[in-house]
Amino acid sequence: MNDSRQLICVGHSPDPDDAFMFYALARGKIDTGRFRFEHELVDIETLNRRAFSAELELTAVSLHAYAHLSDLYMLCPCGASMGDRYGPMVVAREALSLAGLRGKTIAVPGTLTTAFLALSLCLGGEFPYVVVPFDEILNVVEAGEFDGRSIDAGLVIHEGQLTYADQKLELVVDTGQWWFETTGLPLPLGANAIRKDLGHEAIVEVTRLLKESIQFGLDHRGEALDYALSFGRGLDRGKADRFVGMYVNDWTLDFGDRGRQAVRELLARGHAAGVIPKLVEPEFVE
Repeated sequence: MNDSRQLICVGHSPDPDDAFMFYALARGKIDTGRFRFEHELVDIETLNRRAFSAELELTAVSLHAYAHLSDLYMLCPCGASMGDRYGPMVVAREALSLAGLRGKTIAVPGTLTTAFLALSLCLGGEFPYVVVPFDEILNVVEAGEFDGRSIDAGLVIHEGQLTYADQKLELVVDTGQWWFETTGLPLPLGANAIRKDLGHEAIVEVTRLLKESIQFGLDHRGEALDYALSFGRGLDRGKADRFVGMYVNDWTLDFGDRGRQAVRELLARGHAAGVIPKLVEPEFVE
């Protein structure tokens, strides 16, 4: 039987917080009306790169990547991943100061990630790095090398923020805490972006369904967490619940004025530092 509903291809990361957020859409828990959703689970740097060709109608993106994509996508007010005094972390095999990190080669999960932008701002400019798949960074730091190159530290995203100590690694800097101390704002890491060419009516309706899915997960936390656990890469239920709580919360339902301010501040500082080529005023679905 043909399904005549409009197809919305959705891209998001295969990690517990995104899975929790999209649970209701992925498992048919809400009525999606004239739309049907197909989900692609891909790491965030791959999604960032794919967004340049606008393959997906709705996609998770790093706020850093969005600065290069504002002609193709606008930001949904819901679906944000905000680090409120926490965020991507740099870890190493031995205790290091922030000053001691300068000049060290750091494994990073991608150059379009907000983690990369935040660390560039934290270190005050360029630094030696090697791009490593995000779920290999802890192992690479522990081993001290990747693909024949020496690795001194790693920039950790996703659940590695909760598990790095299990591999006897030391925290050097939490970029979310550094950002808060510097700006007084939460660190806006990721967002859901919707393609502008869908038209106003579809953009508004798809955004509403995304918010409904997030709210469903928050209202049915147990079953949504059960689903999210399958994407936890070894997290126990307690840590998975903690991780979801870090990145699916009131900020995720709506950026709010302060969240929007944080996005503008991040993009402005990224531009001023020369990491982002042009100054971008973020455009949100209203």
